Amino acid sequence: MEKTPDIAKMDSMKSVLWFFCIAFSYLGANEHVFEGKHFLASYCECDPDAISDVITLEKVMHEAVLASGATILDSVMNIFPPDGLTLVILLSESHASIHTYPEHCSCFVDLFTCGRGCKEEEFDRVLRAYLQPKKVDTRILIRHQEIHDFSKSHGSR
Repeated sequence: MEKTPDIAKMDSMKSVLWFFCIAFSYLGANEHVFEGKHFLASYCECDPDAISDVITLEKVMHEAVLASGATILDSVMNIFPPDGLTLVILLSESHASIHTYPEHCSCFVDLFTCGRGCKEEEFDRVLRAYLQPKKVDTRILIRHQEIHDFSKSHGSR
């Protein structure tokens, strides 16, 4: 039985549709690679007013996360009187955190993101601009089956 032009056109369209479905499913599979980037920093000798202002610091952490390109899902914080702070931000990509030691004008921060879409440099830039640390030590770990240290800088800024 011979195919009519309409049936032949539909078969052709089905083939194109199948091609795009296969192509996009392949691309989507690569979107979720088993890889993460873990940015770790110690900011020391920070501006004492900045590190003690827990309300503004919470806002700045959210700004830093958004500047990195990550997606905020939720956050939880605890204030250790009078002005110590632990803040953990749950991300679609993983998490960010800060632990302050105002009595030392210092803090620890981290940003862990799965995949390759976020920029820890922007996270770091926003936090440094606010906290004004005189000493900074950072590490960047690339995590997959193994963990590799690809730190861009060590020591003072």
